[in-house]
Amino acid sequence: MGHSDKKRADKNAACKKHKDGKHAAHETSLETLQIGLSAMQRHVIADQTKLLIIIEGRDGAGKDGTIKHIVEHMSPRDTRVVALGVPTQRDLKAWYFQRWVRQLPVSGEIALFNRSCYNRAGVEHVMGFCTEGEYAEFMETVVLFEQLLAHSGFTLLKYYLDVSKKEQKRRLREREHDPLKQWKISEIDRKATKNWDAYTKARDAMLARTHSVFAPWVVVRADDKHAAHLAIIRDILARTGARLGRGEGEVLPDPSVAFVYDPVAHEKGWLAE
Repeated sequence: MGHSDKKRADKNAACKKHKDGKHAAHETSLETLQIGLSAMQRHVIADQTKLLIIIEGRDGAGKDGTIKHIVEHMSPRDTRVVALGVPTQRDLKAWYFQRWVRQLPVSGEIALFNRSCYNRAGVEHVMGFCTEGEYAEFMETVVLFEQLLAHSGFTLLKYYLDVSKKEQKRRLREREHDPLKQWKISEIDRKATKNWDAYTKARDAMLARTHSVFAPWVVVRADDKHAAHLAIIRDILARTGARLGRGEGEVLPDPSVAFVYDPVAHEKGWLAE
């Protein structure tokens, strides 16, 4: 082996060791946080809390994986993941929030919405699946709807997974070639990058107009999936008043990864453009 080959081999070995160490550290942190989620769920059941967690974001932002890591070790009897499909003809004739109300958690239950009524502020609006009037009505009434939920005893947590255009393109391309991920591909996915600017404008309007004291948006910078998973679980634990065991670190998420939405986010470069 020549000097350059040995140098390259040493560099690759060092890189692999670093990645292995980083992966091990992530798995340790994730296990600790998932234990925290399990403890949190026991309190939800004991206190008869109605916990609603909304996960929104662009195509390829990592919503499925995030939810998988949250519910992986939680009680399946008291946890529901809601991912509604295309509305039926009856749904289209009903009050827009009606199909979502049926999916709300009952006392002692946790419901995670993989996308939610906020579809109207994003995909439906950008792709023309709703009228401008329907979009305007949603934007005017969703805050009132959430205020009613809060007043009625629901704990509502809203997360927006924000991914860069470059990373979205990479992930969507990966789906095309991975047989285990091809089920995720749809015509909407294929148009996601093409409609990037329209989705950016829709995201900005949604965050600005539907962020409130009783139902704030937490933005999660999701290019690094591992960091995003840890940050969102930490935020859930912090907002539900959960505590980790002694010596197991702070519950609060890394503010460079997850932060409460603020109008200055654009000026600070905290949102993907």
